[in-house]
Amino acid sequence: MKRKLQKYMALIMAVSMNVLTACGSTEETENVTEVITYELPTEAEEAEVYVEPIENLSEDFVRGVDISSILVEEESGVVYYNEAGEKQDIFQTLAENGVNYIRVRVWNDPYDADGNGYGGGNNDAAKAAEIGARAAKYGMKLCVDFHYSDFWADPAKQQCPKAWEGMEIEEKSEALYQYTKESLTQIIDAGAMVGMVQLGNEINPGMSGETDWTKKRQLLQAGSKAVREIEEEKGQDIQIAIHFTSVDDKNGTYNNAQKLQDKEIDYDIFAVSYYPFWHGTKENLTEVLKTVAENYDKKVMVVENSYAYTTSDGDGSGNSIGEEDILPEYPASVQGQVNEIRDVCAAVAAVGEAGVGYFYWEPAWIPVNVYEESAEDAAQVLAANKDAWENKGSGWASSYAAAYDPKDAGQYYGGSSWDNQALFDFEGHPLASLKVFKYLQCGTIVEKVIDHVQPLEINVDLDGEVVLPDMVEVVCNDRSVEEHAVFWDEEALAAIDTSKDGAYEVKGFMLQEVEDGQMEVEVQATVKVCRQNLLANSSFEESDTSMWLVEGNGTDYQNKAADAHSGDISLHFWSNDAVTFTVEQKVTGLEPGTYEFGFYIQGGDVGEDAQMFAYADNGKDNLQTVTGVDGWVNWQNPVVPDITVGEDGALTVGASISCAAKGWGTLDDFYLYKID
Repeated sequence: MKRKLQKYMALIMAVSMNVLTACGSTEETENVTEVITYELPTEAEEAEVYVEPIENLSEDFVRGVDISSILVEEESGVVYYNEAGEKQDIFQTLAENGVNYIRVRVWNDPYDADGNGYGGGNNDAAKAAEIGARAAKYGMKLCVDFHYSDFWADPAKQQCPKAWEGMEIEEKSEALYQYTKESLTQIIDAGAMVGMVQLGNEINPGMSGETDWTKKRQLLQAGSKAVREIEEEKGQDIQIAIHFTSVDDKNGTYNNAQKLQDKEIDYDIFAVSYYPFWHGTKENLTEVLKTVAENYDKKVMVVENSYAYTTSDGDGSGNSIGEEDILPEYPASVQGQVNEIRDVCAAVAAVGEAGVGYFYWEPAWIPVNVYEESAEDAAQVLAANKDAWENKGSGWASSYAAAYDPKDAGQYYGGSSWDNQALFDFEGHPLASLKVFKYLQCGTIVEKVIDHVQPLEINVDLDGEVVLPDMVEVVCNDRSVEEHAVFWDEEALAAIDTSKDGAYEVKGFMLQEVEDGQMEVEVQATVKVCRQNLLANSSFEESDTSMWLVEGNGTDYQNKAADAHSGDISLHFWSNDAVTFTVEQKVTGLEPGTYEFGFYIQGGDVGEDAQMFAYADNGKDNLQTVTGVDGWVNWQNPVVPDITVGEDGALTVGASISCAAKGWGTLDDFYLYKID
């Protein structure tokens, strides 16, 4: 490996082009004397996408991407192109488009005893060194993201590296200190311009197998000591970041910042993950980061963010983010992706001088081979992809990871679940959204056209009249909102049968004025014929919940769209103690007849003795349907059918939940329909 790096660095030293950039990254490293850099625009330019400029954005603002999987992608045969459709080093393409920082995750030993990689990039220190050297060639600094694990460390797991298992905390801390120093030495000596080091990755629940803050303190202090010593020895200015997630949990985030202060941890940047489909509003993001910056005198930044430009799957391995996760303000389009990235950067910049930057997560993790389920060669393409995921490490996990991570990777190993959130298309061509980094300060000029139509969903009662609007609200690429006349398919409208439940798609079109005339813009409406839900505030979205009687322990109304079946609010349960509760609503004034009751539930860790059921009590019969939970957002729908309501018109319906301590879940979208 050393000889390979020496040969590569000799090539770097032969580069003679040296252009001054707005990010000013021309500092020397041990092996790189000159770098290739690119100027940022000084005023708005014409572009394919609209970028609204961020006022007073610092020239030093970190405009970063995490491309940890890049080496195994290339080893698997993935090719990346520039805007002209020519093959080009992806590091050059990133730099040309305004990226000034690269982030790379580092695992201690992501290999089994036979040397088979766990996947997800097989990112050890050697790979970080190679990525860092390639980034330095184009003036991009490196953020080294130590997971201090042999595989993924995140809110779900913080496993100890194999080599540290069984160690007492003093010995483990010393091992972490030595590992950090050795790894950083290797990375910097390879030519990387290390500007930032993360001590752990999303360490909310723990770090290297330790959950107690006293022990986490020792680990963090050991890592910080190692970075400060390397900083002095190598003469590089290195910022220390500590990384948490769940910024939507204000109190939890503030508690973590307070812990770092109480434990006297030496660090510079309080870093968070922010994914809009999981972590609340951008306004909340700014508020929380600003509070941390002001109260604890720290810099703040977002080190993970992403968004989908399509809901299609490109490699035959399911996506983490699908149609149900797309937010109304950000359609699954290239322009939608641009707007999301720009707005998150603006949310960080709104903190003030302490808001120092942003990283987009894995924008180059695209399919090894493009998979289309209906294609004749679909089976062969999928087989080739699986081989690359398994033997090159270009999937999120290989089967070889099972021994180390049996509950997660051991069951769900496979390809990239992130390809629809990349900033390159499935075949390696840069999307126009990659340009957002280049234009954050000055913005762009575009011809105004319709970007997308706000989703239309029309609910019609049984035997009701279908009425679609004559005017539809549209969002233009410059983010303005207009109303346009729409023309619906009359045959499709006439085919809707309102005598029974069903969903119908009705297409229409509107006319958009453009420079050379008019173009048609397709519009689609979903018409749902459904029975009337006879429960009040059935999905808890209204602030008045007095119609619901909740008795027991461990419940709260949670405002978190990611855990709700629809909307933002759901009935959440969790406790350090065993949980037992009922939630019910009594309905009166019902017509005599037959009814159906149901709801949606998801969760986990409820224990073998958990008892969960839906029930309906008409005063004579107490009908029940047993249910359960089977993992996050794996929604179950227990239904109590054939409920008889008599002349008194009264019925009580609800759910009964009993589970083990620390069992968790949410209930949402309760319904009561008259069947007959």
